[in-house]
Amino acid sequence: MNISVKHRLVGAAAAISLVGAPLLAPTPAQAASGIHCHAHMQDATPKQYTYDRVYVKTAPHAAIRTVAHYKTTNTPKHTRANGTGHGSVSYYISGATPGYRVHVDVYVTKGRHSGHCATSFVPHR
Repeated sequence: MNISVKHRLVGAAAAISLVGAPLLAPTPAQAASGIHCHAHMQDATPKQYTYDRVYVKTAPHAAIRTVAHYKTTNTPKHTRANGTGHGSVSYYISGATPGYRVHVDVYVTKGRHSGHCATSFVPHR
């Protein structure tokens, strides 16, 4: 009998299924390879020279690293999620270029597991 095999990524690990057979459920180790991450800005259109906050929801007590990618510089910040998985960092908008979308990458880690999400804001005068 000739059986072909397909590979499909599940998190950071590969799961194997037989063609025509349902995908095998990931093992607990595969399911736990990544942690969830959700981020949003307090204000998606903040004024220059004000503060704006990045809110993050992830695993309880996970380390959080954010990087705001301004037009001329990248600004990293670090914090840790609380026991319910919530964390936040504040960015001073300063004289950021009005109308230029600032992308904010969010990286979360807990033990050997990690995740990524992103948000953005557009400064105005």
